[in-house]
Amino acid sequence: MVRVGIETVVETELAAIEGDRIGLITNPSGVDSDLNPTIDRLYNHDEVELIRLFGPEHGIRGNEQAGVKVADSVDERTGLPVTSLYGDNRRLQPDMVADLDTVIYDMQDIGCRFYTLIYTLAYALEGVSETDTTFVVLDRPNPIAPLGIDGNRVPPEHESFVGGRRLPITHGLTVGELARYFNGAFDLGADLHVVELEGWTRDTWYDEIEHAWVPPSPNMPTLDTATIYPGTCLFEGTTLSEGRGTTKPFELIGAPWIDAEEWATTLNDLAIDGAAFRPAYFTPMFSKHERRDVEGVQIHVKDRNEISPVEIGMKMLLTAFQLYPDSEWVTSNDDYFVDKLAGGPSLRETVADVEPGEDPDEVYDRLDETWTDDRDAFAETTDKYLLYQ
Repeated sequence: MVRVGIETVVETELAAIEGDRIGLITNPSGVDSDLNPTIDRLYNHDEVELIRLFGPEHGIRGNEQAGVKVADSVDERTGLPVTSLYGDNRRLQPDMVADLDTVIYDMQDIGCRFYTLIYTLAYALEGVSETDTTFVVLDRPNPIAPLGIDGNRVPPEHESFVGGRRLPITHGLTVGELARYFNGAFDLGADLHVVELEGWTRDTWYDEIEHAWVPPSPNMPTLDTATIYPGTCLFEGTTLSEGRGTTKPFELIGAPWIDAEEWATTLNDLAIDGAAFRPAYFTPMFSKHERRDVEGVQIHVKDRNEISPVEIGMKMLLTAFQLYPDSEWVTSNDDYFVDKLAGGPSLRETVADVEPGEDPDEVYDRLDETWTDDRDAFAETTDKYLLYQ
């Protein structure tokens, strides 16, 4: 039985926040094991004074789509004011917490650097570090922790809201450990307290604990989605559909110019560990190629203890470009979004330079070899911030 931070703080550590004026950063994934929202557990508690909510991307109740600006509002359920951290300003400013003693963060991360919720965490820590406000993280499991550390780190010059803080693509940390890393490695000096998980180990997948999966964002419906997302999210930066507008976002990838059978056969011939590819035909109801017939593949996780989603995503990019070299697979507008996801132009340039007959395995191996130092350095840097060995 794994106990998450909200259960511990309310049931055994209430003295840490009792009497404080509290602000809460959360979304629908902030629930206890009985699916009671953290908002309700704090708001309805006689000894807790919750006076403000802070909403990330998708909003405090999770009803906004990706990339949509969220305005300040009043929460209809509680009547509390909601300050948006995904509007014109994505950083928590010191004046936003002037009347607060404690800011609490409780949202489910998915273990991948592209996810904006962890940059809301980083920016909030920066904001409170300039004040006397205490910052409390109610820790939650990393749902894909067994995948470990993979991919390149983002250099400081390529920092963005979908990639930064020198994170690799999969980081292996819980949100509490991330907060400790942000606070310590970047010398923020915030008054940080992490309410730790009980009963969780780093080799545990999310569906092995007694907690229901609550989508932390509209296009993260299942653990399978989260497992493959670190590789297929890269397609957000291309002209191919990443499956938004379907029932299988990030598991369905395609475009009108793809031949589903050809691409699936090519990918299956690579015999990528733990994965299989099925020819797929779909029509996105929104986002890229809206209401157009699309061909592509569905990625099936056959053995999650063997896969590398980063390897899958990279080889899918390479083969898509090799098979359809005349397609404009990325668009610039003077700012390649794929570069933000990839942590710089190296991936885009590698894919663009690949030869038609070149072996995707060899190209990927060359990329992967350049990331060895990044993985080792990140593991060494974060070792002292780990809470769960």
